[in-house]
Amino acid sequence: MQLFIGLLVLAAVVAALRVYLTVRKLNAQRDNDWDERLVKNLRAQGGDPFKPHEVDFFFDLPDQPACETVSAVLREREYTVDFRRVEPERGDRYTLHAQRNMRVSVPDMQALTRELSALATQHGGRYDGWAAAGAMRPAARAAMR
Repeated sequence: MQLFIGLLVLAAVVAALRVYLTVRKLNAQRDNDWDERLVKNLRAQGGDPFKPHEVDFFFDLPDQPACETVSAVLREREYTVDFRRVEPERGDRYTLHAQRNMRVSVPDMQALTRELSALATQHGGRYDGWAAAGAMRPAARAAMR
C-alpha cells in the first residue's frame, strides 16, 4: 500500500512539473510573439530596419533602491533612464523608463526582452515591454499614462 501511495505522489509531482514547464514555455513564446508583432508593426508603419529608432523600455519596480540599481545597469549599457513613484492609489511601486537609439530586429528584441525581464525579476520587479514609433504593447501604453 505504501508503494502505491508513493507512486501516486511521484506521479503527481511529475505531472505538476510538466504543467509548470509547459506554462513557462508558453509565457516565453507569448513574449517572443509580442516582440515579433511589434517589429512587424513598426515596419508596416514605414520604419526602416536598417536605421536606428528611439526605443522606449518600461519597468515596474518595487522601490527606489531597485530603480537606482536597474538604472545604473542600464546607464552602463548606454540607455537614458528616468524613474518615478506611481500615484499612491495605484500602489506603492515605481515605474522606470529607459530609452536607447538602436536598430530593431525580431531576434535582437526577443533577446533583449529575455535579458531585461531577468534584470527586472532579479530586483523584484517586472519588465513591461518596449515601444518605438507607435508600435507598443498594451502594458507599455498603460505605463506611459
